[in-house]
Amino acid sequence: MADKDFENEVPGGEDPEAQASGSDPQEGQDPVGGAPSEDAAEADELTVDDILGSAQNADAAAEDAVLADLESALLNDLKRLQAEYANYRRRTEEQREVEIERAQGAVAKGLLPVLDDLDRAEKHGDLEEGSPFAAIAEKLRGVAERMGLSTYGAAGEAFDPQQHEAIFQVPTPGATEPTILEVVETGYRLGSVELRPAKVVVAVPAD
Repeated sequence: MADKDFENEVPGGEDPEAQASGSDPQEGQDPVGGAPSEDAAEADELTVDDILGSAQNADAAAEDAVLADLESALLNDLKRLQAEYANYRRRTEEQREVEIERAQGAVAKGLLPVLDDLDRAEKHGDLEEGSPFAAIAEKLRGVAERMGLSTYGAAGEAFDPQQHEAIFQVPTPGATEPTILEVVETGYRLGSVELRPAKVVVAVPAD
């Protein structure tokens, strides 16, 4: 009897069924003092959304505000410089055009007495077609035209005191308004600039 009981006993007093199962009472639990589980590691990791959505501290917010003010100031300075440069270019271009017109006007005014002589010669019949004098007159008038020089004032036009200079008035029966009767000296313009007003004889209504 004693021998049978001894054979059924297991050293250490452990249950044979428990040994056969090989189960660990702490299975599924992290050992004390061991490495963290995968779930705990994932919980500690931060995503991009977490970083972007996190609240800034006071120092970072103040630094961002300073940078924003500096960027705004630099942008305003750039816009101001661009506007100043555009105005400078516009003024320079306008001044250049004025100087060109002034130079052209000075040259054109020097031609006016010559053109007047050509007009008088033509009225007296001295510019016969095919003659050397007529060829020279044609060339000079071509140069004046290419420069932008134009004439105005012709007999029969309405008198305009802003454009014409009346040197004599002739009461004319049937005239209903002041009208150019004769052009004594042709008026000239260079582009839109008046170089010399037309000197005319004006026909006015008779009393």
